[in-house]
Amino acid sequence: MHKDVVVVGAGISGIAAGYNLKKSCPNKSFSILEGRENIGGTWDLFKYPGIRSDSDMHTLGFRFKPWIHDKSIADGPSIMEYLHETIEEYELKNDILLNHKVSSANWNSEKSIWELKINVNGKFEDMTCNFLFLCGGYYSYTKPHMPAFKNQENFLGKIVHPQFWDESLDYKNKKIVVIGSGATAVTIVPAIAELAEHVVMLQRSPTYVVSGPSEDSINKFLRKILPTKVTYFLIRWKNILYQSFTFYMARKYPERTKNRILELAKNEIGSNEVDNHFTPSYKPWDQRICLLPDSDLFKSINNKKASIVTDTIKEFLSDGILLDSGKKVEADIIITATGIELNALNDINVSIDNEKVNPNERLTYKGMMLSGVPNFAISFGYVNASWTLRADLTCEYVCRLINLMDKKGVSCCEPIDDKTAYGDDQLIDFTSGYFQRGLNQMPKQGNKAPWKNYQNYLKDIFAVRLFSINDSNLDFYNSKRN
Repeated sequence: MHKDVVVVGAGISGIAAGYNLKKSCPNKSFSILEGRENIGGTWDLFKYPGIRSDSDMHTLGFRFKPWIHDKSIADGPSIMEYLHETIEEYELKNDILLNHKVSSANWNSEKSIWELKINVNGKFEDMTCNFLFLCGGYYSYTKPHMPAFKNQENFLGKIVHPQFWDESLDYKNKKIVVIGSGATAVTIVPAIAELAEHVVMLQRSPTYVVSGPSEDSINKFLRKILPTKVTYFLIRWKNILYQSFTFYMARKYPERTKNRILELAKNEIGSNEVDNHFTPSYKPWDQRICLLPDSDLFKSINNKKASIVTDTIKEFLSDGILLDSGKKVEADIIITATGIELNALNDINVSIDNEKVNPNERLTYKGMMLSGVPNFAISFGYVNASWTLRADLTCEYVCRLINLMDKKGVSCCEPIDDKTAYGDDQLIDFTSGYFQRGLNQMPKQGNKAPWKNYQNYLKDIFAVRLFSINDSNLDFYNSKRN
């Protein structure tokens, strides 16, 4: 089978790609290949209690499909419903092939096509395409980060990783320890604290947390007097500008921002808790800030249903965890919210003329293509704002690029490897553990445009929507160059 474009992944990015291809490249054939048995990506994979968006749905939602619910911070099932609605509304169902996992992709320079090997329910099939667009996210779906703890086999209770949540798990009236301090941990703790006897969030180091309402009062008001699309547009831009402003202020005035975040937290749970468990050693936005909708974690702590322990683990015991301080934390269930493993190319073995492509040896072009790799794009969202904002822009750019290739009458386009642009190893300047662990497999960032990854939506809008994409860093050609 041959398609003009193959999109890998049927999560938020893949669905956005399908919409944009139908709208902007109506003469192109495409398929969205999803390795799992359902659409939704992250929102179908994670089933742990309380699973929700960690940014508002007016920016996590698609630009072209208004989010019409009251809640701005939405739970997993609501997001899945929204994605199914989008597929139905824009007639994408027949373009999505489930249980089609791409295992390898080889660019054939002679034929100017991608040759794909696809695992379809255990059998391998071949497929070719002119353009390959990876929309499968940036972490492994099969291998989360699971550090080995000393003597963990001695623990007699259950150990669960949130990525592989056991939905039959009975945690009612149980003592639970959640290891971790990121978005997953702060989501799970208040969600299970309602039924559990007590939940301890055991963290090695604190994270910045900010409380916010789960419903946007301005959105609720405007929806009563304005059409849905107008309200969505206004609230979306209100939130985009607010996110951009707060990120800018945090980077420019880190100490002032830190003091403000801590002051707000102290108003909710007191100075003692904040000083001991919510005061990180790093600056705001050196790592992602965790959102607490309606102060849920703070409420659980105030109600004595949850508590925070900041310490390091010495070993697991039969009935809990022994800490390096000598303190013991009792547990019937241990939840290891220890993070994800980064994955550069959607777990696909990518090659050019059968020579393996190592992303870490290549520059990222505009944060979405790789130097020296033809007819190839990756959707990599923002880490300092909603993922979808960047995914939408990437899809628009890919469509513009495909149409420009048609206009020029060429079959190939690739970013030229710019030796003068090398200089910064880090694709993202975040200190989060999962980024630091996985940077060696991610593409490199350059020291100047268009090789620099700005993580700035307002800048990217100009680069993608308004500026010409026909620049000297892109090579357009028709066949293999000698």
